[in-house]
Amino acid sequence: MRNRSPFLSPSPYGTRWPVTRRIAFAAATVAVLLALAGAVALLTGGGNSRQALDTAAPAPSGSTSSSEAAPTPSSGSGSVPMPPQISEPVAYARAAAQMLWSYDTRDTSRDQQLASMRAWMTTETKYADWASVSGQVPDPVLWSRMADQDQRATAHIAEGHYPSAFKQALADDPSAITEAYIYVVTVNGTQKTAWTKGGGGAEDRAVTLAVQCRPGHDCTLAGIAPSVTQ
Repeated sequence: MRNRSPFLSPSPYGTRWPVTRRIAFAAATVAVLLALAGAVALLTGGGNSRQALDTAAPAPSGSTSSSEAAPTPSSGSGSVPMPPQISEPVAYARAAAQMLWSYDTRDTSRDQQLASMRAWMTTETKYADWASVSGQVPDPVLWSRMADQDQRATAHIAEGHYPSAFKQALADDPSAITEAYIYVVTVNGTQKTAWTKGGGGAEDRAVTLAVQCRPGHDCTLAGIAPSVTQ
C-alpha cells in the first residue's frame, strides 16, 4: 500500500487552457502535430494553465499565472539540473521530463525552481509556451507547505517516442518541419515522492512535449501539450 502526503495529488493537476486554445492545439496535434510551421505557433499565446509538479500524494492543487516570469534565484539553482547539450529530440525530451518530474523543496526555493526550468526553454519567443511549463510549479503557499514537509521527488524515465500522428505528419510532408524544427515527443516514466517521517509513494507518469532542435544547435523545450498523445 502506498503512503500518501497531505499535500499533493496522485495525478497531474491538469490544465485550464481556454477552449479555443485547446481546440486549436488538439487540431494541430491530430492533423499535423506541429510538423507544419503554422501549427507550431499554436503553442504560443495567452491563456491560463493550472498544473503542478506531478507527485504521488493527495492535496489541493496550486496554480500559477500564465504570465508569471521566471524569477532570478538569489543564489544557485538548487537541485534543478542544467539543460543538457543534446541535439536529438527524443533524448532531450526524456531529460526534460525527468527534470519536470523531479524536485527537492529541501534545497530549492520556488523561485529557483522556476528560474532553472526557464533555462530549458527555447529563446525563440514565437514558439515558447512558458505558461505550460511554469504552470507545473505549485503556487507559493503550496510550495511552502511542501517545504515544511521536506517534500521531494525523483523520476525514472522508461521510454520516449514520437507519437504516431506526428510520424505520419512528417511522412506526409517532410519539409514542413524545417521552419521551426519543433518535434513532438511523448515520454513515459515513474515518479517517486518522499516527505518527512518516512512518507512516500510512486505513480506512473506520461507527458507530451514540444522540443525544438534546429540543425547544428542543442535542443530546447518549447512547451507541454495539455494532454498526452500516444
